[in-house]
Amino acid sequence: MPDTGPRPLRADALRNRQRLLDAAVRAFSHAGPEVTLDSIAREAGVGIGTLYRHFPTREALVEAAYRNELAKLCDAAPELLASLPPDRAVRAWMDRFIDYLSTKRGMADALRLVIASGANPYAHSRDRLLAALGQLLEAGAAAGRVRADVAPADVLAGLSGVSLVAGEPGQREQAGRLLNLLMDGLRQRSG
Repeated sequence: MPDTGPRPLRADALRNRQRLLDAAVRAFSHAGPEVTLDSIAREAGVGIGTLYRHFPTREALVEAAYRNELAKLCDAAPELLASLPPDRAVRAWMDRFIDYLSTKRGMADALRLVIASGANPYAHSRDRLLAALGQLLEAGAAAGRVRADVAPADVLAGLSGVSLVAGEPGQREQAGRLLNLLMDGLRQRSG
């Protein structure tokens, strides 16, 4: 019997899907849940039919956009470790985490509509975040650059606190200083 599962998307369809997700994040973050799907399709440079082929409902688009942002953040951990020393990879990931939470905050109203429809866009989010952060911290500890006695959940809580400052207008510089302070607390002390 032939396989009837979904076929992998062609390269152009993958590009269109990604453009739609990027446009949706920008639109929902800035204009809120009332933004028209037609305007998202237009900003992505595709037709409305292409949008509906990928995302049959507004809720499906919002959830996919959120999950895509989460995946970008979590998938960045091994990429950062491949290109930076572990402690600098942790600090770079922290910046990306703050950006992710700012996007999530901007999409909050749209995400509430998804939850009201019965979906849970946050399922597995914490587990994925802890796994990515754990990978970074373990690499830092193995290299002797980050303390080995720090739990990823504690660092995630600290990052969430910093994100509250980062969400305020004009406070991005202070958020950077707070991230540096958090990072200083994570560094392995000699002696």
